[in-house]
Amino acid sequence: MLITYKEKGFTLIELLIVIAIIGILAAIAIPMYRAQMIKARMAEVITSVQYVKSAASTFYQNNDRWPDCSISFTSIADTLDVRVPQRRISAMTAQGNPFVISSTLNNISASNPTIDGDTLVMTGSIGPDGAITWTWDISSSTLNQPYMPKP
Repeated sequence: MLITYKEKGFTLIELLIVIAIIGILAAIAIPMYRAQMIKARMAEVITSVQYVKSAASTFYQNNDRWPDCSISFTSIADTLDVRVPQRRISAMTAQGNPFVISSTLNNISASNPTIDGDTLVMTGSIGPDGAITWTWDISSSTLNQPYMPKP
């Protein structure tokens, strides 16, 4: 009578193939995850700038002049009644004619620290018809092009 043994477990080749597949997936997923984290944090910054933009537009329409809120978060809060969260922005100025909102980025990406310290600039100007036009100022911003918001 022939006795057969039933094998249990995985072979070394099967384990190596599984590890290789996991490694390939990780090599693709981790950079994509980091890029999405940066985009999400940039969305937070853009939203904060949009709040200041809306408040400045309202101020201009009510007072027929741009507000004077230079240098600090406190003056922006006092003049425009907008509280800008300081989690992702280390400094913000909003002043001038045309009105310029400049934000210095902070704590955006631990994996790409070159983004921290960059500036994002939005400019508001008055057209001949009195309409306010807002644009992202690519020439004044130091942020890399892939992270700049869409116009």
